Amino acid sequence: MNSQTPTPRQFLEGAPLGTRVVVRYRISDGLTDALGDLVGISEADCIVRTRRSDVVIPLALVVAAKPVPPAPPRRAPRTVP
Repeated sequence: MNSQTPTPRQFLEGAPLGTRVVVRYRISDGLTDALGDLVGISEADCIVRTRRSDVVIPLALVVAAKPVPPAPPRRAPRTVP
Protein backbone atom coordinates (compact mmCIF):
# COMPACT_ATOMS: atom_id res chain seq x y z
CA MET A 1 0.00 0.00 0.00
CA ASN A 2 1.26 3.45 -0.74
CA SER A 3 1.18 6.23 1.84
CA GLN A 4 -1.85 7.87 0.16
CA THR A 5 -4.14 4.85 0.44
CA PRO A 6 -5.69 4.54 3.91
CA THR A 7 -5.73 1.18 5.63
CA PRO A 8 -9.19 -0.33 6.17
CA ARG A 9 -9.04 0.75 9.81
CA GLN A 10 -8.09 4.32 8.86
CA PHE A 11 -10.94 4.44 6.34
CA LEU A 12 -13.48 3.24 8.92
CA GLU A 13 -12.21 5.63 11.60
CA GLY A 14 -12.43 8.56 9.18
CA ALA A 15 -15.76 7.74 7.53
CA PRO A 16 -18.77 9.71 8.78
CA LEU A 17 -21.41 7.66 10.58
CA GLY A 18 -24.17 6.77 8.16
CA THR A 19 -21.76 6.07 5.29
CA ARG A 20 -22.78 2.98 3.32
CA VAL A 21 -19.83 0.56 3.44
CA VAL A 22 -18.77 -2.96 2.73
CA VAL A 23 -16.40 -4.49 5.29
CA ARG A 24 -14.59 -7.78 4.68
CA TYR A 25 -13.42 -9.54 7.83
CA ARG A 26 -12.10 -12.86 9.04
CA ILE A 27 -14.34 -15.55 10.52
CA SER A 28 -13.42 -19.00 11.80
CA ASP A 29 -13.54 -20.69 8.38
CA GLY A 30 -12.52 -17.87 6.05
CA LEU A 31 -13.80 -14.41 5.20
CA THR A 32 -17.22 -12.76 5.06
CA ASP A 33 -18.62 -9.35 4.18
CA ALA A 34 -20.96 -6.94 5.94
CA LEU A 35 -22.78 -4.49 3.66
CA GLY A 36 -24.72 -1.61 5.16
CA ASP A 37 -24.49 1.69 7.02
CA LEU A 38 -21.63 2.42 9.40
CA VAL A 39 -23.43 3.23 12.66
CA GLY A 40 -20.61 3.01 15.20
CA ILE A 41 -16.84 2.97 15.58
CA SER A 42 -14.63 2.55 18.64
CA GLU A 43 -11.01 1.66 19.39
CA ALA A 44 -11.85 -2.05 19.18
CA ASP A 45 -14.68 -2.51 16.70
CA CYS A 46 -17.11 -1.05 14.20
CA ILE A 47 -20.84 -1.58 13.81
CA VAL A 48 -22.46 -2.00 10.40
CA ARG A 49 -26.26 -1.96 10.15
CA THR A 50 -27.16 -4.52 7.49
CA ARG A 51 -30.67 -5.35 6.25
CA ARG A 52 -30.91 -8.13 8.84
CA SER A 53 -29.20 -6.74 11.93
CA ASP A 54 -26.37 -4.70 13.39
CA VAL A 55 -23.05 -6.51 12.95
CA VAL A 56 -20.25 -5.78 15.44
CA ILE A 57 -16.90 -6.36 13.74
CA PRO A 58 -13.61 -6.37 15.68
CA LEU A 59 -11.24 -4.02 13.82
CA ALA A 60 -8.41 -6.52 14.30
CA LEU A 61 -10.29 -8.92 11.97
CA VAL A 62 -11.00 -6.39 9.17
CA VAL A 63 -9.04 -7.06 5.99
CA ALA A 64 -10.77 -4.58 3.63
CA ALA A 65 -13.32 -1.77 3.77
CA LYS A 66 -14.64 0.75 1.27
CA PRO A 67 -17.60 3.03 0.64
CA VAL A 68 -20.34 1.83 -1.69
CA PRO A 69 -23.15 3.68 -3.49
CA PRO A 70 -26.61 3.91 -1.93
CA ALA A 71 -28.82 0.86 -2.25
CA PRO A 72 -31.22 0.94 -5.20
CA PRO A 73 -34.86 1.53 -4.27
CA ARG A 74 -36.81 -1.61 -3.53
CA ARG A 75 -39.23 -2.75 -6.19
CA ALA A 76 -42.94 -2.56 -5.54
CA PRO A 77 -44.56 -5.94 -4.94
CA ARG A 78 -46.06 -7.56 -7.99
CA THR A 79 -49.82 -7.44 -8.22
CA VAL A 80 -51.90 -10.26 -9.56
CA PRO A 81 -54.06 -9.11 -12.52
